[in-house]
Amino acid sequence: MVKRFVFILLLLFSLAALPTQVNAQEYSYTVPQITVDAFWNEDGSLALEYTFVFVNDASGHPIDYVDLGLPNADFDINSITAFVDGTQVFDISADGFIGDGYGVAIGTAPNVIPPGSTGTVQVNIGRITNVLYNASEGKDYASAVLKPAFFTSDTSSGLTDLKVTFHLPPGIKEDEPRYYTAPSGFNEVPESGFDVEGRIFYRWHNPTANPYTPYEFGASFPKSYIPASSIVSFNIGTILSKVSLEAIMPMACLGIFILLIGWGIISGSRRKLQYLPPKVTIEGHGIKRGLTAVEAAILLEEPLDKVMTMILFSAIKKNAAEVIRRDPLEIKIIPSLPESLHPYEVDFLHAFGESGSTRQKELRDMVVALVRTVSEKMSGFSRRETIAYYRGITQRAWEQVEAAETPEVKSQKYEEVMDWTMLDRDYGDRTRDVFQHQPIFIPTWWGRFDPAFGHASVPKAAASPTSAPRVPGADFAASVVTGVETFSSKVVGNITDFTSKITSVTNPAPKYTSSSSSSGTRSGGGCACACACAGCACACAGGGR
Repeated sequence: MVKRFVFILLLLFSLAALPTQVNAQEYSYTVPQITVDAFWNEDGSLALEYTFVFVNDASGHPIDYVDLGLPNADFDINSITAFVDGTQVFDISADGFIGDGYGVAIGTAPNVIPPGSTGTVQVNIGRITNVLYNASEGKDYASAVLKPAFFTSDTSSGLTDLKVTFHLPPGIKEDEPRYYTAPSGFNEVPESGFDVEGRIFYRWHNPTANPYTPYEFGASFPKSYIPASSIVSFNIGTILSKVSLEAIMPMACLGIFILLIGWGIISGSRRKLQYLPPKVTIEGHGIKRGLTAVEAAILLEEPLDKVMTMILFSAIKKNAAEVIRRDPLEIKIIPSLPESLHPYEVDFLHAFGESGSTRQKELRDMVVALVRTVSEKMSGFSRRETIAYYRGITQRAWEQVEAAETPEVKSQKYEEVMDWTMLDRDYGDRTRDVFQHQPIFIPTWWGRFDPAFGHASVPKAAASPTSAPRVPGADFAASVVTGVETFSSKVVGNITDFTSKITSVTNPAPKYTSSSSSSGTRSGGGCACACACAGCACACAGGGR
């Protein structure tokens, strides 16, 4: 009886321990093949193409994320595309990167690599800047050095067939470039030739490399093939080579600490203004046409005081409101609202029916709803292509105004496209420049925005531009800019604080879990960018989650 009781207890303990063993499942995989193509471009930027073949251990955690280390923070995340077994994946996040240094997290769903299976992950990074340095062999040469992305020895093991190819900028002649000493195990003299684009290439190959060693490769070429501005002039390695490391280390650490604090403050302030949700940055295909100027301003993440001024202009033009006083801003809402108003314009006017903290709250709710609307409209479309499309509309709007030959036509064109011209970050200065030496005929609705011009002096429907009042262009531009400033100082208060409260709802900061979490976290390794040459582009460790 006692033996039976003990057996039952042991069985229960075994069953109770089983879920814990599953939850504690760790990443464990080999990477039998890695191919790296580094394209050093004529504009001084770097493009990278990676192909990883993962073999997940039978007892390993499903490979649901891959952390890819990148040389620095100066990469365009919108230029990154990824594929798992030939199927494009869209979960690409810089904020989610777990590892030392800089990089992106690549979500492999829906093609997660299960235990005991093999999967191929391809990642293309279209643009990274600030990766070229002055070469040590001469002032006329640029140094191009790269440590390809690697993984941690905690999660990866085995041998890797590693192939790294440098594609040098177009036009370089055969006798001009140089290559640096290759890491141990790689061919001392790289394979070389011309690729399909006619570029000179160097290729290093080692069939018995491993996935967790930070190998370093380098070449140099004449600076004349790239812009001088693309060379990173400051290099801590050059300074340290001339000064005793022991003497400079305490001050260097203090300086780095201060720089990190400053960078943290700047980054934190910048992030407060990034109110678009992350899913808008997931690239789809094609252009989303049909956005209003206000919605396009949200897509471009224009300052919210400007966005709300644009909404006010739109409501006034539709004869739904008029400004009674500009400082502090008071708006009279027309009782019978026109049907042509957009939902965000209706919410905006309702907010101005309130006062104090209630008005601010309703304005925040209006912006949150507008951001979510734009996010839904952008679903499945390319953010990069759509932004370029609306930037083009803005540029063409200015060109129409600037091409007009008389003040009357110029003013009429400006009134027609004013909403789009405001998407220009320098819209105030540009308005002053366009109308610098001539008057602007005030838009027919302007008196309902700026009482200083007098309501009676502006006809409701002018027969022609010449029947409207005219003022110097600089004065009109100042009036527009002042309208935005009024929103910032008199309506929403501190615009950064106002925007950060919206960002906390629409684009909250990511929350990281502990590495001891039972669900498993991606492993990241250390990264030491100590380059023998004048400068290097170092890609730090990443791993599976």
